[in-house]
Amino acid sequence: MDQIKLNIDNREVVVAKGTTILKAAQKIGIDIPTLCFFELKGMNIHNNPGGCRICVVEVEGRRNLAPACVTECTEGMVVKTNSMRVLNARRTVLELILSDHPADCLKCAKNGNCELQDLAIKFGIREIPFEGEQSNYQVEVTPSIIRDMNKCIMCRRCEMMCNVFQTVGALSAIERGFPAVISTAFNQELKDSPCTFCGQCVAVCPVGALVEADHTAKVVRAIADERKTVVVQVAPAVRVALGEEFGMKPGSIVTGQLTTALRQLGFDYVFDTDWSADLTIMEEGTELIGRLTRFLNGDKDVKLPLLTSCCPAWVNFFEHQFPNLREIPSTAKSPQQMFGAIAKSYFADKIGVKREDMVVVSVMPCLAKKYECGRDEFKVNGNPDVDYSISTRELAHLIKSANIDFRALPETDFDSPLGESTGAAVIFGATGGVIEAACRTAYEVITKKPLPKIDFHELRGLEGIRSATIDIDGIKINIGIAHGLSNARKLLEQIERGESQYHAIEVMACPGGCIDGGGQPLHHGNSDIIKARWEATYEADKNMPIRKSHENPSIQAIYKEFLGEPCGEKSHELLHTHYFDRKKTVEIDLD
Repeated sequence: MDQIKLNIDNREVVVAKGTTILKAAQKIGIDIPTLCFFELKGMNIHNNPGGCRICVVEVEGRRNLAPACVTECTEGMVVKTNSMRVLNARRTVLELILSDHPADCLKCAKNGNCELQDLAIKFGIREIPFEGEQSNYQVEVTPSIIRDMNKCIMCRRCEMMCNVFQTVGALSAIERGFPAVISTAFNQELKDSPCTFCGQCVAVCPVGALVEADHTAKVVRAIADERKTVVVQVAPAVRVALGEEFGMKPGSIVTGQLTTALRQLGFDYVFDTDWSADLTIMEEGTELIGRLTRFLNGDKDVKLPLLTSCCPAWVNFFEHQFPNLREIPSTAKSPQQMFGAIAKSYFADKIGVKREDMVVVSVMPCLAKKYECGRDEFKVNGNPDVDYSISTRELAHLIKSANIDFRALPETDFDSPLGESTGAAVIFGATGGVIEAACRTAYEVITKKPLPKIDFHELRGLEGIRSATIDIDGIKINIGIAHGLSNARKLLEQIERGESQYHAIEVMACPGGCIDGGGQPLHHGNSDIIKARWEATYEADKNMPIRKSHENPSIQAIYKEFLGEPCGEKSHELLHTHYFDRKKTVEIDLD
């Protein structure tokens, strides 16, 4: 590989040919501010190269200042990143951006975590010398995402995340000059667009133009209402990320402190979504075994590959983009919705509470979960199975507002009977975890033999698309795994073309799976944080006393007492769903 030597701020650095000034400066610890540039797992997320001009630097022999994020290094290049000319230019750019930005930082959801705010503080900007027209867009509020384009700085990170990384195509830049803005096609609302509500646009937005719809006020009101029994469930990925909000290192497992904090907040029962993840394996695993058995017995009409259905953003994606394949995914509800259905039937009866007097709250790493719990098919006479879903970030804010010293909390266990879980459920939070959990159970159900090894390392990893063949006592099962919707699209297109050799495919919408969901603590593209959460997930699994879903005593008990058998009549009524064709055709009147 060709090497290039250059000088940055009187310091020599050697980099590979093709390296940008920004990356070269980072190599030697020199900070150059950016807004339009964002890097995720080695992928540069920007559709407006050098557009914001915050990263400009002075290059000897060049008349104009150069944007460091796209300018490649050359042999002998001399760069100044902190000259007065550079600092003045950056300050002017910031003042221009701020001149058309709302000054409502105190009530903005990104206050304290806003990159524009951080730069304004760094450059000491207290007054805006420019006056002119102000943007005036209507704020859109959905169950998952709030979109305020008055705060948009046209960095176009969301556009690239939506179109390139996720291939959803819900957001794009329209107009030119001052009217330019990120919008949907024909300025339709997000709910009418192909948006999956995955929340990855929120995760990369540097300002408050895209934020989650905060449901914590509704949760507080429910807890304060003495007439309500408020039940909370916590998703697997939350316990390996929440600690970051309290200064703990990435990958810290805070399960015990988390349950204590939820009790101190006033929830009546603190349960674990891991419990319903085990329940999901019983249903989805049974469905997979049934389809495989029919296929191996010569049934050519069986729907294969079976696609996992735990991720609501993924469900939205195939309903909008591939509705012709909607008969292929498992009909099993997600763990969030299975929990809600059981809590408001089995558990409500057990404690003598009417359905309408129980409030089920979920703590999720995902913004699509907010949309999911509002879907009509998950309601009984208008009453939702899950009332409110809050993100990991929202829970952290709630704990802080209650003045709880999270790091000093003692560890406690989840409540029973919807709190016992296995290691198979814990790994639901990582890409490959759902299908590995299913394989642990499928092997023993099919063969009636104990697993020779419990860890399916061939299903693990952080590559976007992975394949493995699992040998179930001589039966070869081809498994596909994808995370990130652009990767899911590739596998679905293979199915459409009749080229897929898989028997089962796991899909998660977010990079790395739920551990990097749109509601997790923001990491600003630091892939080391994603890896730390991923490693912690499997560490938590390894430390569990039971690691197979079908061995969970609480799951065995509910089938015996209430559900009957997996995929039976009662299970189908409560734990399974159906999908819709949400693909829309826009008609344009040219007259």
